[in-house]
Amino acid sequence: MGDKANAHPGAAGRATAADHPASVRNVVLVGHSGSGKTTLVEALALTAGAVNRAGRVEDGTAVSDYDEIEHRQQRSVQLSLVPVTWDGYKINILDTPGYADFVGELRAGLRAADAALFVVSAADGVDGSTRMVWEECAAVGMPRAIVITHLEAARADFDTMTRTCAEAFGADDPDAVLPLYLPLHGEPGPDGHAPVTGLIGLLSQRLFDYSSGEREESEPGDGQLPLIEAARNRLIEGIIAESEDETLMDRYLGGEEIDFKTLAQDLERAVARGAFFPVLAAAPAAEGARQGLGTVELLELVTGGFPTPLERAAPAVTTPDGVAREVRACDPDGPLVAEVVKTASDPYVGRVSLVRVFSGTLRPDATVHVSGHGLTDRGHEDHDVDERVGALSAPFGKQQRALTHCIAGDLACVAKLNRAETGDTLSAKDDPLLMEPWQMPDPLLPLAIQAHSKADEDKLSQGLGRLVAEDPTMRLEQNQHTHQVVLWCLGEAHADVALERLRSRYGVQVDVVPHKVSLRETFAARSAGRGRHVKQSGGHGQYAICEIEVEPLPNGSGIEFVDKVVGGAVPRQFIPSVEKGVRAQAARGVAAGHPLIDVRITLLDGKAHSVDSSDAAFQTAGALALREAAAEARIHLLEPVAEVTVMVGDDYVGAVMSDLSGRRGRVVGTEQTSGGRTLVRAEVPEMEIGRYAVDLRSLSHGTARFRRSYARHEPMPPQIAERMRERTRDAS
Repeated sequence: MGDKANAHPGAAGRATAADHPASVRNVVLVGHSGSGKTTLVEALALTAGAVNRAGRVEDGTAVSDYDEIEHRQQRSVQLSLVPVTWDGYKINILDTPGYADFVGELRAGLRAADAALFVVSAADGVDGSTRMVWEECAAVGMPRAIVITHLEAARADFDTMTRTCAEAFGADDPDAVLPLYLPLHGEPGPDGHAPVTGLIGLLSQRLFDYSSGEREESEPGDGQLPLIEAARNRLIEGIIAESEDETLMDRYLGGEEIDFKTLAQDLERAVARGAFFPVLAAAPAAEGARQGLGTVELLELVTGGFPTPLERAAPAVTTPDGVAREVRACDPDGPLVAEVVKTASDPYVGRVSLVRVFSGTLRPDATVHVSGHGLTDRGHEDHDVDERVGALSAPFGKQQRALTHCIAGDLACVAKLNRAETGDTLSAKDDPLLMEPWQMPDPLLPLAIQAHSKADEDKLSQGLGRLVAEDPTMRLEQNQHTHQVVLWCLGEAHADVALERLRSRYGVQVDVVPHKVSLRETFAARSAGRGRHVKQSGGHGQYAICEIEVEPLPNGSGIEFVDKVVGGAVPRQFIPSVEKGVRAQAARGVAAGHPLIDVRITLLDGKAHSVDSSDAAFQTAGALALREAAAEARIHLLEPVAEVTVMVGDDYVGAVMSDLSGRRGRVVGTEQTSGGRTLVRAEVPEMEIGRYAVDLRSLSHGTARFRRSYARHEPMPPQIAERMRERTRDAS
């Protein structure tokens, strides 16, 4: 950083094991889909000498977006790690998907990184979801910088976009979001657009020309210095305002010329502690060129201005039974504490885990303890086991290059951890520990699936288990009421990738079927029924008669059975049989085939035969009595209602409330929150919000979030209930 002249790349293309945390930088790239993150990663790798001039590694693949699904969909769908070396530092670049459906991969990247580069397209600007991620980073004090791409676009304007970034990201202090360099433009083309050919450093007042494909430094012309004076003065004032030297502002205002070295050091400190957010420009290298515009400046920023892993406090650590443990931050000689930030399955080497080491040193062939968070509610197997570490490696595209070790602060891929899942903690087998999990969004789009064939059915369970082990934003549900296998996803693109992975990785073909909600039935009023089961055929006959009364109960009461038989009309040994029969019939339903709930069933009278009565006969009689009572009564069809909370920007509150009303929802309250947002609370039938995750994103331009939880079952409107009964009759 600080406009270094002609920095040289480190060793090209080799997997380097860092020897000290101070020589490691972990940076995650954040930005909306199409902002140019992956292109920027490849440009940085090219400048650092990690790839050839075609942007490819030795086997001809790209360093990022090399997965077959990413090729077919033409977008990033998973977190990828690209380690490069620069000026003696190892930089772990974490490229994240920009599409909202893959926010789980983004959160994993934020967990593994110590700083973030926000990539903003000069052609598209800053979207709402990127602002929300910025706020998340601000909440935890993560250092950030901004990279403006797509400067070659006809409508691109660096100055305008810099102001846009200051407005979007500098709500508390716009003067903390300022450019370090200004772009230099070449001769206008036929369309009148002048391409960006170089940069001029505001602090060093040096010109960096990339027009030849190599970075060439020179003195700016006399006519260029006045053009940067205002921007330079504002940058200096912004740096001094964040300086830890309280005398610096007085000296500057007194007319003293602050030397370049002092300003560069203060800038680096302010960036590292998340108080100043520099804006830079970048563009990929032209064909055959070695360096893309602004890539050297970015690498200098990362190595000089971003914090080392030593400066980051480790997440909270406990023993598996919840006792807090104090672990010294980023000590290579400390107890082993590492976390699986991503899990993938390779058809040749099996499960591969991307691991961030927070304490200690991870070595091949060591036996470690794997502690999970018990996400059994999301379809994960509970696990707390010892496993042997396989080979350690650094990924370059599809290649895995061997590492001898991985110290605290570094990242590595670990092979053959067969039980480890994303979010698990690795620790010493004789000192098991557990790291506090990072926050993951709830998957709220249901995808009901069934095996395409018997052969697929045999492999489905294992394939689904691997999917949820890789992706904690996915939830697997085996619904015992609707008898459906439901994969809960974050959106349609997330669901498409899940289906594609089932097919291509695990050889499982599935069919998507309509998702069913769990309906119920109940009595609208009191009713009575008589069950008569009398049959005579050779040998013992069957004889059982019982009379019952059914009455509705308050919501949530379940099934209550009451015995009011007097005089032994039904022998005592057969009363449990009657109860078993009516409960079995209630579970099967009495009108449309949905479970009966919230009723009291009272056994009033009956008859028995000394020889022909039996347990089975009274079970049948009880079921017949309940069916007769239902035939004489009005039955309510009950639907599940969810409590829905929507966090939405004030501009979209009206549209959201109107949409909820159109879904038969009842808005029960609103609450103003910080950041120009409103929390909307509503109760909505679950059958109306099956696709709400998709529809809300469209309605709010990706800026709203919602949660849902089961509230209760309540009667369905008569016209809708009748349509549901007609469907049931047609299906039968």
